[in-house]
Amino acid sequence: MANAFISGIASYVPDDILDNEMLSKMVDTNDEWITTRVGIKERRILHAKGEGSSFLGQKAVEKLLASTGTSPEEVDLLICATSNPDYRFPSTASVIAHRCGLSRAYAYDIQAACAGFIVTLQAARAYIQGGLYKKIIVVAAEKMSSMTNYEDRATCPLFGDAAGAVMIEPTDDPAIGIIDAECHIDGTGLPHLLMKAGGSVLPASHETVDANEHFIYQEGRAVYKHAVRDMFSSTLSVMQRNGLTVDEVDYLVPHQANLRIIEAVGGRLKFPAEKVLVNIQHYGNTSAASIPLCLDEYKNRLKKGDKIVMTAFGAGFTWGALYLVWGIDPK
Repeated sequence: MANAFISGIASYVPDDILDNEMLSKMVDTNDEWITTRVGIKERRILHAKGEGSSFLGQKAVEKLLASTGTSPEEVDLLICATSNPDYRFPSTASVIAHRCGLSRAYAYDIQAACAGFIVTLQAARAYIQGGLYKKIIVVAAEKMSSMTNYEDRATCPLFGDAAGAVMIEPTDDPAIGIIDAECHIDGTGLPHLLMKAGGSVLPASHETVDANEHFIYQEGRAVYKHAVRDMFSSTLSVMQRNGLTVDEVDYLVPHQANLRIIEAVGGRLKFPAEKVLVNIQHYGNTSAASIPLCLDEYKNRLKKGDKIVMTAFGAGFTWGALYLVWGIDPK
């Protein structure tokens, strides 16, 4: 049975930067307050009128097709991880596939919050191992600014807009590819991290809009506690199951939610700082897009055979970890 490996990677962020100084003119905050608490200096914001997460995903997928020399007609499937779909329906994946000319591909969305990239990689891996598809694009596209309340000083410094995409293909090389993963869910986390209105439980109304219930609601202390515990435990579980020590893992790639969370997880696992890939200071929390965005930024450091463990935590609560061996030689 062929294994699945990442044969290409690309990402896209908008040009417009929202830095801490600019944010301090919008809400009662400052650079020191933001930096010491979450480690973020700036984030990218999509201002293009009438464009949503599909625009970000389209740009990332187009870069991926170009960098891998893949024609749109070769792609069998596109799966989009997003918490910020363009519409309730149709899927954002269908919009991206159409815009990118993927005329043969099926496309659908996965909603697994900030863990979406890991969950979607697992799905793509299963399709490859089952022999159903040969070329799969996994794209995580998040216009987080669309659900951010810029009057809430606790949450508005956190989020930015971005997309990341990878090509997943079969390989007969047993030394590379997606090796193992685990994903978890705990529905008791619902009250701590959600968008309260806009779904079927509480449809949009004048009252929900006036109450600011169409933005991210987060209870920071509860989320921090669960994120650190669960990212640590799932990463440790995957490492132990595969006989990996910290010395044998080349890089840990955590979801870029909050620098304090990243440092706490890395510290508990005893990873040296140079092995923990971080770019949150430039982009903020881009939800499902954060891991592929980070991998793409560091791709010239990665070499074929590198052992990588990634971990994420998000609303649901949903979390997990994935172990893969990098299969791309640096250019």
